[in-house]
Amino acid sequence: MRTPRRTVLKGAALAGAAGLGVAACSTESKLGHAQTPTPTAPEPLGAASEVPVGGAKLYKEQRVVVYCPAKGEYKGFSAQCTHAGCLLEKLEGTIGDCPCHGSRFDVTTGEAVHGPATVPLPKVPITLEGDNLVAGPKA
Repeated sequence: MRTPRRTVLKGAALAGAAGLGVAACSTESKLGHAQTPTPTAPEPLGAASEVPVGGAKLYKEQRVVVYCPAKGEYKGFSAQCTHAGCLLEKLEGTIGDCPCHGSRFDVTTGEAVHGPATVPLPKVPITLEGDNLVAGPKA
């Protein structure tokens, strides 16, 4: 029995669409959570004095959030939501809000505190060079 031409074309179109879906979701892990890239080269953030002790600062352009637990100490996390990869929009104290689906993250630990995200924000190394913060691996 021959397969009708329309069925063959429909199957080819669906296979092509499936391939595009894989390409579009290439930043997703096997668990379906968005993978957030971390800087592969040092990225300057700004003056360390911009991050208050006990507080945090969101660096949208660099996609990093920095928390300062004590004077001279800094913790960094990706500012990209682990649910769908959206960029955190704002900080309310030390809670980062994702505008896409309402996920919230504790930027002192990176942990997801409100879903749909369940995976913590990946850590980003933060170093102090002079009076400036730098995200990513040391040069």
